[in-house]
Amino acid sequence: MRLLLVRHGQTHSNIAHALDTAYPGAELTDLGRQQAERLAASLAAETIHVIAASTLLRAQQTAARVAEARGLPVMTLGALSEIGAGDLEMRTDRDSIDAYRQVMISWATGELDVQMPGGTGGREFLGRYDEAIAAIEDISQALSAGAATALVVSHGSAIRTWVATHCDGVDALDIARSNLVNTGMFVVEGSSRSGWRLDRRIDPIEDSSPVPA
Repeated sequence: MRLLLVRHGQTHSNIAHALDTAYPGAELTDLGRQQAERLAASLAAETIHVIAASTLLRAQQTAARVAEARGLPVMTLGALSEIGAGDLEMRTDRDSIDAYRQVMISWATGELDVQMPGGTGGREFLGRYDEAIAAIEDISQALSAGAATALVVSHGSAIRTWVATHCDGVDALDIARSNLVNTGMFVVEGSSRSGWRLDRRIDPIEDSSPVPA
């Protein structure tokens, strides 16, 4: 199957450079809503069988724009949420953002026992994200007789970490260090059973925030 792994639109916390990872999180800005509308338009030619999103408000609002255009429901999965910032939650200083990024890079490059300060380790994060992807696969297969496509609206660090650790032949460090812009996308093909490969990455050219969450 195909997974369209999309980061949500811009939020007020992105503008504030805040590590906003807890529920419910900030809502979309006016620009973020425009980005969600453009995302829906850019996917008009795609056949999408399932739309899934994390429970966080920004992901729900982004997914809703695509869902409304297609008359599809949004499958809400808490396991698709961002990597929790732990003790760094809502910090805006450079040291905290760098510390958060370094943990994510460690996980992406195989050091899964590294712990987020006051938070979880890589095995726990990847375990819950894998469960979400498996649930999306199951419902997609039930709805499609052939190869299914699912739009998954999630979060920058979560997406990059999962792609870096699960897709064959990618440069994990490069993916982990890069920034996934708001409504940027990784297109991944395969399955949990046979493995995944990165088909392509799509980064819209527009104002966006480099803050991980």
